[in-house]
Amino acid sequence: MSREILLLADALAREKNVNREIVFSVLEQALASATKKSFHEGADIRVEIDRATGEYQAWRCWLIVPDDDHEFPENQIAWTDAQVSHPGMQLGDTVREPLEAVDFGRIGAQAAKQVILQRIRDAEREQILNDFLEREAYLVTGTVKRIERGNVIVESGRIEALLPREQMIPKENLRVGDRVRAYLWRVDRGGRGPQLILSRTAPDFIAKLFELEVPEIEEGLLEIKGAARDPGIRAKIAVKSNDQRLDPIGTCVGMRGSRVQAVTAELAGERVDIILWSPEAAQFVINALAPAEVSSIVVDEEKHSMDVVLDEDQLALAIGRGGQNVRLASELTGWELNIMTVEEARKRNEGEAHALRALFVSRLDVDEEVADILAHEGFSSIEEVAYVPIGEMLTIEGFDEDLVNELRARARDALLTEAIVNEEKVEHDVLDLATLEGMDDKLALSLAEHGIHDAEALAELGVDELVDMTGIAAERASGLIMAARAPWFV
Repeated sequence: MSREILLLADALAREKNVNREIVFSVLEQALASATKKSFHEGADIRVEIDRATGEYQAWRCWLIVPDDDHEFPENQIAWTDAQVSHPGMQLGDTVREPLEAVDFGRIGAQAAKQVILQRIRDAEREQILNDFLEREAYLVTGTVKRIERGNVIVESGRIEALLPREQMIPKENLRVGDRVRAYLWRVDRGGRGPQLILSRTAPDFIAKLFELEVPEIEEGLLEIKGAARDPGIRAKIAVKSNDQRLDPIGTCVGMRGSRVQAVTAELAGERVDIILWSPEAAQFVINALAPAEVSSIVVDEEKHSMDVVLDEDQLALAIGRGGQNVRLASELTGWELNIMTVEEARKRNEGEAHALRALFVSRLDVDEEVADILAHEGFSSIEEVAYVPIGEMLTIEGFDEDLVNELRARARDALLTEAIVNEEKVEHDVLDLATLEGMDDKLALSLAEHGIHDAEALAELGVDELVDMTGIAAERASGLIMAARAPWFV
């Protein structure tokens, strides 16, 4: 019998190309499963096979638990009882009782056979998958084996992968037997074992296609720094040359466009714009908006956005049909892009300058000339006037030390007055909100800081909004909102 087990383990390991240890583990699980049929469903049965002789031993096991936590007698034993038969064992130890070996030839149970075959199939699939992933073959080429509910099953060698309907290029019609390429999007490790999930819409797919068509990328002479796609319609990729002798755009386009045309053909006619990458964010955005010509750009690092100014006749080119060009440029560069004409930019700047002048005139009690100088020198808030180093302000033409000190003092007074007013307002708001059932001072203060100053404003919120704003439980949020809405039903 023991020799039969060794022969079976060796045969399965060779036939399925699975590690011999995995086969032994599966056989142990099958024997344990068959033995367990003679006991209560919750019994903990374990089997160990000697890897050298093939002999095996079965045990029934109980976990030692505290006396007051003895809830599952089929696989747990109270500590006091364990001390009687196994003195000296501690909580968390396992008590094992040998069982008579089950005759392997009489396991006969179809269930045991199915367990062995299924586990071996899972182990075989895992092994094949690991071998596949070790090759880092993210560009998968295979044949459409079958189509299930719109999802395509792709066979690539000994691997089967799933190409979901939503990851297919719109309007493409794949049929059984078609050759298809796709990007290895992710690996799902569910109850049925690991499964490869493919994508033909992922931006990384187009990058891998260019790697296939452009040898200079694999050699490290060129890099693809990013990609953005409107699958099946248009895409943008950013390329960088690591060799000054190479033209990155021309190299990717290829002789008479051969390389880019090969990629386009694979992507169902998707038009590809090849963009020169730049370490300078503004220049990168200018390149990404091509063919539109940009007049100027204002970068807002804090908001991670850019105001892009163009002539009227370039506006349509920059935006593209349905906003496609600017959307792809934004995705490619990672910046929020605000497109505007020169005239719109001028009006906006004038409006901002006027508002800034009015702010300085009213809050600092200065004339328009001084306010204009501050705005022209780049001051955009009262805080900057109050706390920018004196040395920087003294470099402004026409500003002496007395004027600078006076401006800083006025700015700080204005900020102090604003803080006092805000504090009083928040305290008033807290008192108003605190009258609601279920409200406390801390929560009322938090709401006031978020601009929720009274019950009416609270009543307008949704439960999810209030939870996100304050972090309280949804049930409490719902109760507070209903309390705030109570006047609606009077």
